[in-house]
Amino acid sequence: MDKSKRPFLKSKRFFRRRLPPIQSGDRIDYRNMSLISRFISEQGKILSRRVNRLTLKQQRLITIAIKQARILSLLPFLNNEKKFERTESTARTTSFQTRNK
Repeated sequence: MDKSKRPFLKSKRFFRRRLPPIQSGDRIDYRNMSLISRFISEQGKILSRRVNRLTLKQQRLITIAIKQARILSLLPFLNNEKKFERTESTARTTSFQTRNK
């Protein structure tokens, strides 16, 4: 059999290795808000390890730091900032009050 023809070997695909989200110099601490805020969703939830691309040890340290920051009021527990929208019920009550005057 010819060595140049290898029907079962796939061609190797080259992929660009992603940079780790935490460099070796970064300290995982509850005061390091710029680092911690990268691992929180818009709602204020802690993102999973798979999404963060962290090691198990790093994820544990990040989780502890986020919880400490929440207890010390550096981070909100929930981030539900909804703008006030005028609903039909408030519109009806204001129009009712103006009619009676």
